[in-house]
Amino acid sequence: MAIDQENREWQESANGEIKEMLKPEEMIKRFREFGYEEYAEAYEKVLEISQAIKEAGGEALLVGGSVRDMFFNKIPKDFDLEVYKLEAPEIAKIIEKFGKVSEVGKAFGIIKVFLPNGIDIDVSLPRTDSKAGEGHKGFDVKTDPNMSIKDAASRRDFTMNSMASNPLTGELHDPFKGLQDIENRILRVTDFEKFQDDPVRAERAPQFVGRFGLEIEKRSLELMKTMVPELKEEPKSRIIEEWKKLLIKSDKPSLGLIAAKSIGIFKELHPEFDDLTKVPQEKEWHPEGDVWMHTLMSVDEATKLCREYDLEEETTLIIMLSSLCHDLGKKSTTETIEKDGEMRITSHGHEQAGEEPTKKFLSDIGVDGLTRGKVVNLVTNHLVPSMWFIDSTIRNQEVSKGAFNRLAKKIHPATMRELALTGAADHRGRGPFSNPENPEQLMMPENFPAGKWFVDKAREYGVEKSKPADLIGGKDLFAFGFKNSGPAWGEIIGLANDLRDDKDFTKDMIFQSLIDNEKANIIDEKTALDKLKSLLGKE
Repeated sequence: MAIDQENREWQESANGEIKEMLKPEEMIKRFREFGYEEYAEAYEKVLEISQAIKEAGGEALLVGGSVRDMFFNKIPKDFDLEVYKLEAPEIAKIIEKFGKVSEVGKAFGIIKVFLPNGIDIDVSLPRTDSKAGEGHKGFDVKTDPNMSIKDAASRRDFTMNSMASNPLTGELHDPFKGLQDIENRILRVTDFEKFQDDPVRAERAPQFVGRFGLEIEKRSLELMKTMVPELKEEPKSRIIEEWKKLLIKSDKPSLGLIAAKSIGIFKELHPEFDDLTKVPQEKEWHPEGDVWMHTLMSVDEATKLCREYDLEEETTLIIMLSSLCHDLGKKSTTETIEKDGEMRITSHGHEQAGEEPTKKFLSDIGVDGLTRGKVVNLVTNHLVPSMWFIDSTIRNQEVSKGAFNRLAKKIHPATMRELALTGAADHRGRGPFSNPENPEQLMMPENFPAGKWFVDKAREYGVEKSKPADLIGGKDLFAFGFKNSGPAWGEIIGLANDLRDDKDFTKDMIFQSLIDNEKANIIDEKTALDKLKSLLGKE
């Protein structure tokens, strides 16, 4: 079940906004009602650990996301406990009874408990973090089991994350009025001095805005603007995590992108996006306005598509990044020309022109090489499903199996299905059209018949989720009689594929062409290459 559907049903069962933490038995009952047995078991462990801590003279409080998510009526899935009044060795001795313990985060006052069902619980001591050097690792961390709950909460980034709750009683500790900010949908910095210790918090704000539909409090916004230049020095491994949360977890990622723009993240770090508001579009095709507005609409539509098809996170990230970047090439290709006596706005070649700015952006935020390659290929071909659909259904120009094979090879390791989804987000992220009678407008923006047609054809030809298999392989060449395997074999296999896709050659036709008919002998590899190139017209 898609996460938005999960949360929607969870919210409906809550009878509106939750004004207080649920009692332990109510929380466990709700988890089980929704089929989350693993989380019910994890929460039971939280209660058992908390009770054991209490019996040892300490107090365990749930902190961070699980408390925040409950008040946003979202399903809490991360359980972090902060333990007061006990030293680290005492805590470790208690919690090792409940699961496998890792002390990897011991330097930061964190002990992780791995439960048998695959869920882990972070158990930490109240602590202070202060900047002691460059980067995230340059923090001086000091734990203090006797710290006040308010002082411990002051190190957290935003007020909505500064709340704590006693899981045994449901009592809420809210020293910085985080619940009030949640009710008012405000994102507010908890402590202005401590917030500046970690510049990535300025990058984190947009993903919270997108995920929870918040507005950044004015003073907090101004503070974040001053921190943006420091983001250049932060590890990309931290930056990409914030982008993933914005694009994968947001209900409306457009809100997060708008927030990122207002903070100055695009202007300072990603100028390829900053001027998209100044790039106009032809109203007949994009009545919604400039390229930035179209991009915002497209990423929101991409979110809907990913959840509609219940895509896994890896694929969701690919579709979201492709939708975000798909029109970056318009910045360098948009021009106004005269056509049929009217001035029209065009962006010819913007697909290919988007390659370099897309590569730059993805590299700057730390996207891995495989994902980067997929996204670039989708960006530089995102119009193909629509264009082929128009050719086939409106202009009566057949799109061959070979064409589908060539495209599948071209966009690999991305898939034709991912390309159709990227095209759908692009198409749905515009409108309403002023002239829906125009057949090339593919009906209304909420409809994308090109996508279904494209995927159906790709599936029919066996290339929906992968590139086409080689027509012949090394074993075929060996069985045919070639003995000197090497680079020439790879070239022969590639040329055979091209002949299949361009000339409808079969395997038998390929091997027949490699026989010297006069001597009834197979020809050598070099002659074979020349022959195949000749058949392709590549002499």
